Amino acid sequence: MVLSIAAVKNLELTLEDVGKGENMISAKSIGRLSLYRRLLISLKTRGEENVHSHKLASLGGVSPAQVRRDIMAVGYSGSPARGYSIDELVECIGRIIDHPEGQNVALVGVGHLGRAVLNYFRGRRPKLRVRAAFDNDINKTNRVLHGYRAHPVTQLAEIIKREKITVGIVCVPKEAAQDVANNLVDAGCRGILNFAPIPLRVPPGVYVEDIDITMSLEKVAYFARETAKEEEKTE
Repeated sequence: MVLSIAAVKNLELTLEDVGKGENMISAKSIGRLSLYRRLLISLKTRGEENVHSHKLASLGGVSPAQVRRDIMAVGYSGSPARGYSIDELVECIGRIIDHPEGQNVALVGVGHLGRAVLNYFRGRRPKLRVRAAFDNDINKTNRVLHGYRAHPVTQLAEIIKREKITVGIVCVPKEAAQDVANNLVDAGCRGILNFAPIPLRVPPGVYVEDIDITMSLEKVAYFARETAKEEEKTE
């Protein structure tokens, strides 16, 4: 499975959102900051050193005013003449959304989707480290998949506690998702990225981000159809 479909292409953004407490910057703001950082890094690779809010807004699909508000909220300001220093802004955003020592992540379910997530995520964010993968299929465990060791799910609690893992990714069928979430929370995870097509029930203090691929695809299909209808009316 290729992890380039619209519903999951913002995996980095979403993972950085998982686990933020209520007393911190809002989830939407964290998501936008993560997006800005990704865009800034892309601009840097093209040789640019500074960027103005209107360009960052155009690339990110938001308003220049929203960009300025978000950047002011993290305590950074640019120059009217030169805009924002890309290096300085990337560093400033990193201080807000990254843990200084990094955070450890576990993935449960190494089927097609789980493997695609592992492959996509490898090496992309040094401050978010996948430490372990888990599955209940003996043909998938006790081996290295896309650079990560897959363990039997029976070892989940032990390994999560040992590796100080605080974020879990759920890539299992919906029938197993709630039990997996319960086990992750009991073992110490305080943030869950959920790819199972079912809402998870978690206690207060645990942040869940749901990625429902089917729902996202149906939304895209609906608006594609409606847009086509409107275009036909104007012809």
